[in-house]
Amino acid sequence: MTIRTDTSTRSALLWAVACGGLVMGASVGFRHVQGLFLLPMTLERGWSRETFAFALAVQNLCWGLAQPFTGAIADRFGSRRVLLAGLLLYAAGVLLMGRAGTPLQFHLAAGLLIGLAQSCTAFGMVYGALSRIAPAPERGWVLGLTGAVAGTFQFVGVPLTQALLATIGWQQALMVLAGLLLLALPAVRRLDDRAALQPAAGPGAAVEPATSLREVVAIALRHRGFLLLNLGFLSCGFHLAFIATHLPAYLLDQGVAPQVAVTGLAVIALANIAGTYCCGHLGALVRRRYLLSGLYLVRTAAIGLFVATPPTPATVYAFCAVMGFLWLGTVPLTNGLVSQIFGVRHLSTLFGLVFLGHQLGSFLGVWIGGWVFDQHRSYELVWWIALALGLLSAALHWPIDDRPVALRARLAAGQV
Repeated sequence: MTIRTDTSTRSALLWAVACGGLVMGASVGFRHVQGLFLLPMTLERGWSRETFAFALAVQNLCWGLAQPFTGAIADRFGSRRVLLAGLLLYAAGVLLMGRAGTPLQFHLAAGLLIGLAQSCTAFGMVYGALSRIAPAPERGWVLGLTGAVAGTFQFVGVPLTQALLATIGWQQALMVLAGLLLLALPAVRRLDDRAALQPAAGPGAAVEPATSLREVVAIALRHRGFLLLNLGFLSCGFHLAFIATHLPAYLLDQGVAPQVAVTGLAVIALANIAGTYCCGHLGALVRRRYLLSGLYLVRTAAIGLFVATPPTPATVYAFCAVMGFLWLGTVPLTNGLVSQIFGVRHLSTLFGLVFLGHQLGSFLGVWIGGWVFDQHRSYELVWWIALALGLLSAALHWPIDDRPVALRARLAAGQV
């Protein structure tokens, strides 16, 4: 389903955006509410917070390790089959998560299965498909609007999950959420990008279409900017995973009412709707590397102010609003930067490699959060690590060379 830039195809693009947002919203929406299960599950099972956190850390690591491989499959055979398999695997993992009676069973379900499923259904896969479906001039708003649609489902998931936990308990709540994941299956039909995977050059391609996957990966690994993106993305994963998983418990430890934490997660999801769209749209107007550096600086400042002030409902909501606006804005910007430099033919694979850095940060954010708390009965050290990583990430993005590699090659040969 290759879409040309004309008025007759705008509706097809909007359908693709809506369906991509639904699939991605289902995937990242469940990830966003997992922290609400930490206290009820650990209290009933008699597990430590580190046990729960380690499962989610494994989930993030499996997601990151699998993303380049599921991306390569999508680049070869199309995204639709991978998305279908991922949603089915996701639902199975959520069901088994609720039935897990031992830490090992919980780690396999919530860690391994859901992590693999997220690599098939979240940012890398959906944005990769849409980047191929949409013409180059349209990609900024397409990726931004898709993130906003996904954020809407993410926002709805917070009060829905809290209501389920309050009325039917955490095990039955997981069964309902597994069923909702299956409802996204029909939307996959609109994300068929196989036509764009043909040998012909796509609009805006930066690497020659005849370049093999092995060759383009070799080019990327020698590209200094590609490595800086990978390192800088680690900070994003650390921030998001730590806050989404441990913020409710942190606020409860500080004497803040549990409902404030739930509302805070909802504020993050609500602000993310506007933030993701704005960041994606701005990526077509301002150099993405500068936007990413600025985003990480603002995020770091917000964390610093939050940690330095006593937590109250007002400060929690203000912090969540700022973090939410910047929550997933890094993803369309990073994805757009990869496609800008390397083209879209092998985008899912290349973004998967960059995303590995993000998920390594997610692994560390979730696990270190649980481990530090069990050791010191406090999250203070983790907040300081988050601050340091934010500053480092802002510095790493600024010097990235964002020129297309094909243009760089022509410049070096004196052809331009």
